[in-house]
Amino acid sequence: MPKIIPSLAALALAASLAACAAPPSQAAAPVPPAPPAPHPPAGMTLSAIASGSTRSTAAMAFEGGGRDDRRTFVAGAILVDHPKGKLLFDAGYGRDLATHFKTAPAIMQATIKPVLTTPVAQQLAAAGVPVSSLKAVVLTHAHWDHVSGLQHFSGTPVWVTKAELDFADHADGAKLARQLGTGNYKVYDFPDGPYLGFDHSWDIFDDGSVVLVPTPGHTPGSIAAFVNTPDGKRYVLVGDTAWQAEGVTLPAPKPALSRMLVDADGPGTWTMLQRLHAAAQAVPGLVVVPAHDARVWSTLPPLQAR
Repeated sequence: MPKIIPSLAALALAASLAACAAPPSQAAAPVPPAPPAPHPPAGMTLSAIASGSTRSTAAMAFEGGGRDDRRTFVAGAILVDHPKGKLLFDAGYGRDLATHFKTAPAIMQATIKPVLTTPVAQQLAAAGVPVSSLKAVVLTHAHWDHVSGLQHFSGTPVWVTKAELDFADHADGAKLARQLGTGNYKVYDFPDGPYLGFDHSWDIFDDGSVVLVPTPGHTPGSIAAFVNTPDGKRYVLVGDTAWQAEGVTLPAPKPALSRMLVDADGPGTWTMLQRLHAAAQAVPGLVVVPAHDARVWSTLPPLQAR
């Protein structure tokens, strides 16, 4: 019987899947020194704006999660209203969610059913916050459920890293970002020094109130945002580096199937989870805010309708 020699493409695919699914190293990240005290201005606020949700289980969100532990996966945006500018982190679901969801991976379309409640832009309008007043939409990353709502922000700058713009321009996982258009995408860098265990950062308002750090792994240009409000609250918006808070607090990676489905770099994502876990140890009371953990979102200040 002739010996079957796999093609180079097949070998490369197998190696990529194996790397993504490989169990992560257990080496822990060292606890970093605490950052300088922030000086958020009076009147600065953080508000959660849920635009819809889907349902799954903890078992699909992090290793060790229970199959009977049903979880609501929220989708939406976080508004940071700073005297120097309003920043909207992610965009949630748009009104054309049903069409947008067709760009998601086939296995995701077969296993979950996202439900739209109210688009973020509509809720902003009800709260007296016109879209034109936003300084920028800051994407934690460019997957479909974070960019769907961009259809309502056609004139707003969308801030991304260079790596994430490249991802949005070319990757299969960013089809919707390309369909909606990346003409408003504006690239930023991390000009500031180390912050809570991350080598580079960007203190957007130069007062420690909003500090972005690179967290490549889930996508090549994923970011996290440390937000410090004048009431003494400390938050870190982690995007999809973790789907549920346990990903950071334990820490625990996504299960192998989920990693293969959604993480561009599984081991890289695990490294970021470890760093975020160490950051949480360095800042007592730090509230870890995954983009999809409805339990955490329910504890955040909601956007108030006018």
